[in-house]
Amino acid sequence: MPAASGFRAMAGRGVEAQVDGATVAVGGPVLLRERGVPISDGSPTAVSGWEDRGAAVLHVIRDHVIVGSLALEDQVRDESRAAVEALHRRGVKVAMITGDAKQVAKAVAADLGIDEVFAEVLPEDKDSAVMDLQQRGHIVAMVGDGVNDAPALARADVGIAIGAGTDVAIESAGIVLASDDPRGAVSVQLLSRSSYRKMVQNLWWSAGYNLAAIPLAAGVLAWAGFVLPMAVGAIAMSLLGSLPPARRAARLNIIDAVSVE
Repeated sequence: MPAASGFRAMAGRGVEAQVDGATVAVGGPVLLRERGVPISDGSPTAVSGWEDRGAAVLHVIRDHVIVGSLALEDQVRDESRAAVEALHRRGVKVAMITGDAKQVAKAVAADLGIDEVFAEVLPEDKDSAVMDLQQRGHIVAMVGDGVNDAPALARADVGIAIGAGTDVAIESAGIVLASDDPRGAVSVQLLSRSSYRKMVQNLWWSAGYNLAAIPLAAGVLAWAGFVLPMAVGAIAMSLLGSLPPARRAARLNIIDAVSVE
């Protein structure tokens, strides 16, 4: 095999090097478009079959001519399928932003039941995809792990970084998952909703107690001979926080926050 020199990586496009005096590049559809190389130069029938089954197709280009193609196919993780299904059960729409070819992205999206796909997206355009969703009125939670995901994570209403990802992604996100399990995003949503429910519950309990106890302690019924002693009010507040319904609600919230159905 001849040695390569002048190797360089092109983010979101592919790689390039000099081999035997010729320029050889390996990349996907974005690289082909940028260099004006028609896919018909290769083997469109075989490539089409690869893409239909969800494989990512890379082309080997030698001096602006396709001399070969290869397919890379990842197996969809069961955890990813479970995460999408769990989010759908909770009324959350799922979008995928990827640099893969449209046919590949659509095949994976159909397999997982993903609602919307942004395919053939360059690294610098992921931020624009998130902005597009926001401009349509969606509240966006972005999950990512790479350097290229950092701008989108910062742009999103909630940025969720995979704990095993790059430092840049972790610094750009507001939430960092401890593992690479995508179901962690479901737990984040459950924790958020449970915390919000608890906050509302506490506000109602507090408002109800204060609306009743403060006027009584201030002597609003003094004319009838009744004034609520401050000590009694303090004891009532402590007892209110330990009522069985409150304890049950708190326990259910914790269970919801750490489990994934």
